[in-house]
Amino acid sequence: MARAVTNNRKILNTVAAWTIGILIFFPILWTFLTSFKTEATAIADPPVVLFFDWTLQNYTDVMERSNYGLFLWNSIFIAGGSTLLGLIIAIPAAWSMAFVPSRRTKDILLWMLSTKMLPAVGVLYPIYLIFIKLGLLDTKFGLTIVLMLINLPIIVWMLYTYFREIPGEILEASRMDGASLKDELLYVLTPMAVPGIASTLLLNFILAWNEAFWTLNLTAAKAAPLTAFIASYSSPEGLFYAKLSAASTMAIAPILIMGWFSQKQLVRGLTFGAVK
Repeated sequence: MARAVTNNRKILNTVAAWTIGILIFFPILWTFLTSFKTEATAIADPPVVLFFDWTLQNYTDVMERSNYGLFLWNSIFIAGGSTLLGLIIAIPAAWSMAFVPSRRTKDILLWMLSTKMLPAVGVLYPIYLIFIKLGLLDTKFGLTIVLMLINLPIIVWMLYTYFREIPGEILEASRMDGASLKDELLYVLTPMAVPGIASTLLLNFILAWNEAFWTLNLTAAKAAPLTAFIASYSSPEGLFYAKLSAASTMAIAPILIMGWFSQKQLVRGLTFGAVK
């Protein structure tokens, strides 16, 4: 009886997992298929799924109309720069909160997390004025700073969680052996927390890559990343669904490929310290 219940539970879990996976993947698949349709086929009613005349014209039009390489480079620079800069700031902050906590540490962590609940539009106007004053509007450096700041609470929280799983006695032993604070951070703590740091880096790189609100409001042409590249296919004349799908596919392809090849590291990092 117990075995039958266990088997039924496994079947239900498998069915639920496949159902959720298909629901998540379907929009990506539909966007990919639409990118190979003509505009007329893309808006056909009822929708045409597989049996249509496949074409690469949308990708050709997108490449001819836009400088895809520039948008791609801007996304890599902004997402990578904001993530690395966030790690440089967050690692010492998470270390101090995890190993030298104060009575207000939990309050500080909760306050940092609460800033993520603030609607971005509520601070757009002052940040926009600051960017104009400092000459940071439509610059990769300015957008890198903004994305680093909005994702910094997540980086600190994740690293704090991972660092809490590392025995403090190891750091105490390194201090007894004469390790300085820099040595402790670089040669003791960081190597032990590589899975957690790697997963934090990947997750925040994805968040920065997908950020649309700030990129659309603080950039115009020079520093516009791939999110602006996608938005450029929405015009007053209407949406060009096939070309928009082609642009979306080109924008998400790099991050999907990176996620596919780094999924083991990401899962390992997210489960770091979960089992003792």
